[in-house]
Amino acid sequence: MARLKEKEERLCLLFSALAEESAKGTPIIVEGKRDADALRALNIKGPIISAKTGGRSLLSLVSEIEQLQTSEVILLLDFDRRGKEFTRRLKQHLEASKTTVSLAFWLGLFKLVGKETKNVENLAKYMETLKSKICNS
Repeated sequence: MARLKEKEERLCLLFSALAEESAKGTPIIVEGKRDADALRALNIKGPIISAKTGGRSLLSLVSEIEQLQTSEVILLLDFDRRGKEFTRRLKQHLEASKTTVSLAFWLGLFKLVGKETKNVENLAKYMETLKSKICNS
């Protein structure tokens, strides 16, 4: 019970910090629309870009991000093998175009929930389940 409560508190702090960064205008890059919807359900209100929507290429995504003329982006792609590989490649391309890439939120979430869920789209549901486990114990 105490472990679950501590995990919930750490996740809430992480989502709160993410919401704060997002509210400052820092774009969050996710894989798809459901990932963006999950973040919206977690009260993230700033710009969220879906990387794979519409079958766009990596280079067109990088180009879109460059056009935003932002100095930093937050990468929050899935925690599975494909998500990790896409994160690595996207980070390389963005850094080559002089955009600072933050993986801090991805790393924090991966440490807390990476063994239990592999997708960003499941985070809102994961939080609901965690809260219900805490309430029922």
